[in-house]
Amino acid sequence: MTTTPRTTALVPLLREMAADPHIVDALVDAARAAAPEVARLPATENRRHIADLLGVGLAAFERSTGPGTNDFAAATRLGADRAAQGVSLGALLRGVQACRTLVFEIAIERGRAAGITHEVLLEGALELDRYVNALERHVIDGYHAAEAELARSHRDAGTNLLRRLLLGPSAEVPVDELARFGLTPSARYHCVVGGADPARRPEPRWPGCGGLFGVIEGRLAGLVPRPPAADTVDPAVLVVLAPAVPLVRIGPTYRLCVAAWQAAQGFGRRGLHSVTDLAGETALAGRAGLAELLSDALLGRLRPADEFHRELASTALAYLDHGQRLDRTAAALHVHPNTVRYRLRRLQELTGLPPDDGSQLTVLQTLRWWWALHTWLDAPLTRPAR
Repeated sequence: MTTTPRTTALVPLLREMAADPHIVDALVDAARAAAPEVARLPATENRRHIADLLGVGLAAFERSTGPGTNDFAAATRLGADRAAQGVSLGALLRGVQACRTLVFEIAIERGRAAGITHEVLLEGALELDRYVNALERHVIDGYHAAEAELARSHRDAGTNLLRRLLLGPSAEVPVDELARFGLTPSARYHCVVGGADPARRPEPRWPGCGGLFGVIEGRLAGLVPRPPAADTVDPAVLVVLAPAVPLVRIGPTYRLCVAAWQAAQGFGRRGLHSVTDLAGETALAGRAGLAELLSDALLGRLRPADEFHRELASTALAYLDHGQRLDRTAAALHVHPNTVRYRLRRLQELTGLPPDDGSQLTVLQTLRWWWALHTWLDAPLTRPAR
């Protein structure tokens, strides 16, 4: 790809696009919508690769000599990462092509709005298309190279087995293949889903657990005959553990673990958690629209950017989290119980929160207020009060 004096007019436009976080977000959404396998990966993983490729593409377009070998290192890494994460090549290319289409649409729309002629836009689009074609070839090459390397490794053979157990019908896995990795069809196993960096440590250091681990859908996952002790899990990392089940039930159990892990991540949980202990968060996470309605209805008079209002909401949330006990809430917040009582009274005046008169909220009242407070505290600070 070689830029011409005419197409250099496109450089400011492309530079602006590469620096626009909204465009990166739109490309992430397009890739995830085009390929469900890509959508199962953490959104931050998609965003990192797309931002890298946008930046490299702009740099290559700005140079008159065209892209060099190093320009495609990010594309090669993308292909290799997706192979290691178990994403099919077809799904990967659907995501890449969805981003390609959207980039062209946005560039043409903005170019027209900026008054760039059709001839310059067409010439620039052709040059950009040649670069993207080369980029896709390097994505494919990186995928195939990583796939071949994975196939030669015993560990990755175990990951392939684990992927089939968790994502496919486990009954089709031969008994001798299970035995190769220490698994028994008649035994029961705990499914584990973790948030550790799979690129650095594919197996957690949990003594006495045994089991089989691998990177599945961008997350660390595994089957263990014995659950890890809580003190062996990094407290900064979220790990979800399911009760032991037979291998024939491990696929649905894994999907529940993933749903619980995603919900717990959204609620800020860390450390080791049982999937059953996260049942409430998992159920609530599937109703984001209802959470916003509830937050608006109960807390509509609060101003998200008001630090005092946020202090009131945080205190009420801590109060519900500590069994509606003033002494426990005060100890957790390192304040006097009278301070907690005052903040609850001020919040009650603003929102109608039931008063602290010695009677506890019902289970459903607690659920509604806890969910509304958590949603409100996580909302953007720019959201207006009613």
